[in-house]
Formats: sequence, C-alpha cells, structure tokens
Amino acid sequence: MLHQIDALHLSTPNVICVAVLQAEDGTLIMIDCGPETVFENVVRQLDQRGLGAKNVRHLLATHIHLDHNGGAWRWQREFGTTVHVHPIGAPHMVDPGKLVSSATRIYGDRMGYLWGEIQPLPRDSVVVTADHAKIQVSGLTLEVIETPGHAQHHNAFWWEPNRILFSGDVAGVAIGKGPIFPPCPPPDVNLELWRASLERIRALNPRQLFLTHFGLRQQPELHLRELEARLTDWAAWMKDRMSEGKSEEEILPEFRRFTENQLVAAGATPVDLVAYEQADPAAMSVTGLCRYWRKHHPDLVFS
Repeated sequence: MLHQIDALHLSTPNVICVAVLQAEDGTLIMIDCGPETVFENVVRQLDQRGLGAKNVRHLLATHIHLDHNGGAWRWQREFGTTVHVHPIGAPHMVDPGKLVSSATRIYGDRMGYLWGEIQPLPRDSVVVTADHAKIQVSGLTLEVIETPGHAQHHNAFWWEPNRILFSGDVAGVAIGKGPIFPPCPPPDVNLELWRASLERIRALNPRQLFLTHFGLRQQPELHLRELEARLTDWAAWMKDRMSEGKSEEEILPEFRRFTENQLVAAGATPVDLVAYEQADPAAMSVTGLCRYWRKHHPDLVFS
C-alpha cells in the first residue's frame, strides 16, 4: 500500500511529499525523506496513521539534494534505516563535507532554518544502487532507473506491479492547480541527459508518476510532454538573456516575472505560488541554467 505524507516543510503544505510503501508484514519503504527539519513531522504522521516510524527499514534516495534526503542520517540514527543511493551520491552521504560547503555558499545563514542538521551516515548503512537493480523488501520489489539530467546522481524507482514511477525531480514539480515546472538547480543540470531520461520514463509506460513536489500525478504522457516543452522554453529564454550580456543578477527579476506569469496563466493560486517558490526557487534555476549554457554550449552564449 502507498501512503503519501505531506512533510509540511517550514509549515507549508504541498512542498515536499514523502512516499511510503507498506509491505504485508508492516515493513515500510520510504522514497525521499526530506530534510532534517521535517523529520519530526513525518515521524508523527506515520505514528498517527498506525504505520510506526520505527518500521521504516529502507530509504530509497532519488538524489542527495537537501530538500530530498538531507535528513537521511536521522532515519538511520533513530531507526537503523538502510539508505539506498546512486554511486555518485553515496560518498557525499558518508562524508557530507563538500555537500554542506557547497550548499552553504548558496543558502548562507539560512542553512539551518531550511534544512536542519546534516550529519554523515555510517558507511555500512549505505547501499550503492545500480541501474536496473531490483530492491526487494518483504515481498515488495522496486527497480532502480538511472535518470540523470536534473542531477547526475539521480535515480527514479519503478514499482512495476502498480506501474508507478517514483521520479524525484526528473519529472518536475507540479503543485495544486499550477503547471509542471522543471527544477534546474546547479551544479549539473544537463538538458541532453534530462531528455534521454524522459525517454526512459516513457518507455516504461507508467500509469502514474509520484513527484516529491508534489505527490501522485495522472496522465504521465501529457505530463512529460509539458515538462519537456517547458524545459526547452526556459533554457532558450535563459540563453537569449545571456546572449544579451546580462548577468545572473539582472536575469533573476525578469525570470521571476516570466515564471510567475506562467503560473498564473495555468491557474495557480497565490498559495500555490508560495509553494512553487519554496519547492523550486527561481534563483536556483537561473544559476543552474546559466551554468549549463556556459559549461556545455559556451559558443551559443559568448560571441
């Protein structure tokens, strides 16, 4: 059985959704636990539902970005949870020094407020995944699907019996009545890899997509088509601004207006707008997409 837990990040609904699968023997598998700041919220909701947070025996990390799995160490420390993570991401969960340093450059003194503590995982609590590997727990089986593009260390997890793909961020952000947005943070957004990952998802022919931001989504083909179109649209828009010689500081307010107009046009409410900015900050996509063009196609943005 699948349970959707709103982690209520910063007390805001519809930002981070934690997926929990319950096996017949009561064992729980969690996909993306969120940051340490939501740990108590998720524990409380699991216990209130009678599922028992202590039964979370396995955590499947789509990737190591702090909004998705910054709190993995708490689950391991409190309940002995085993953490499954991409081979590129695994070393940074065992030794998070570089991850914390990089994030601190971005978030500064807001690190603790946003994400809480970040501590290392014991090496023997981390299982390194492999593409197409089957994770089997108490009669439940999920397949690892490598899906780089949003991040080079990104996995999705395929629950074939129910044809649900737990997609992390590779299938985008979709909140309330809003549109589907591609989160494009630094350091390693790659449009070519992202499009290839979307083709891998289409080949599975899923019935539903589970987004960390936010929850189960129907009509996967239409969803992926909209996501890919907007990813292309955003990247082209950013390239044009860069070709005009504008800095990231100059681009950001324009991009905020550009994306807010898309949100409002699609029917997003003022409450939705707040959740979108929290789940997919405009500044992160400006930095990520500018880095993509400078790194992969400098000839297209520099004369």
